Amino acid sequence: MIAMLRCAASISAQRLANEKRVAALWLYRLALPISTRMSETLNLALVLIPALVFAIVFHEVAHGYAAKLLGDPTASERGRLTLNPIAHVDPVGTLVVPGALALLGAPVFGWAKPVPVNKWRLDNPRFGMMAVAAAGPGSNFVLALVGAVILGLTMPAGLGFGDGTATGASFLVDGTGEVAWLSTGLFYFLLVNIFLGLFNLLPIPPFDGSHIVGGLLPERLRAGWERLQGVGMALLLLVIAASWVFGTGWLGAILGPPVQFAMQFFLGLADSVARLVG
Repeated sequence: MIAMLRCAASISAQRLANEKRVAALWLYRLALPISTRMSETLNLALVLIPALVFAIVFHEVAHGYAAKLLGDPTASERGRLTLNPIAHVDPVGTLVVPGALALLGAPVFGWAKPVPVNKWRLDNPRFGMMAVAAAGPGSNFVLALVGAVILGLTMPAGLGFGDGTATGASFLVDGTGEVAWLSTGLFYFLLVNIFLGLFNLLPIPPFDGSHIVGGLLPERLRAGWERLQGVGMALLLLVIAASWVFGTGWLGAILGPPVQFAMQFFLGLADSVARLVG
């Protein structure tokens, strides 16, 4: 994820600063230069990969539980309502593609094996599919909320980003200059979940947002929209590849502002928690 978005300022000495400074802090841009040091990239991978895998798995399980509550037990019957990543990991989408994109400095994204949902077993297929789709991104925002609270409870004094000389500006350090691994991990946990939630709300088949849009469409348009689900991923890969190669930056232009706003909100919440316990 750091291959897509990066911080542009520093954190205040005792805690995260006021909302205006927090907003400036979490400015991001697409595709870090390939010249980013390999050691920093590998260290970030150790932080990002567990966060990404957990966020993706939790996202898929949320779809399955929502479907079960709304009448479709298919995911439960197939043993997919588990947080064991082995049951959900797609070797290509969860490991190979994100890892390769991160090393190449390209926008990083990934996917897991979709949780099976049979809309005809739902109590209300049309609105049930909309609710099941919304449950995935919603679960990521819940995880971001939990992460923000934990960040506020564990935030060390003097927290800020490294100056780029010893640890690299992508790592949080405490007042003594030591890497604050827990805070760094929680920061990227927030970022991963916010980005994953918003990314999946894009109305592009086969993302969750497309199922929500499909449920809102009138009957005469819905069948044609559903036929796009089969080719949506291929189209998305093509557009992202073109964005990276030609520098159109469409993904950053669309998702950058809402990601920045959401990070400002959740980091402000962490700041409030830190003030309460500080």
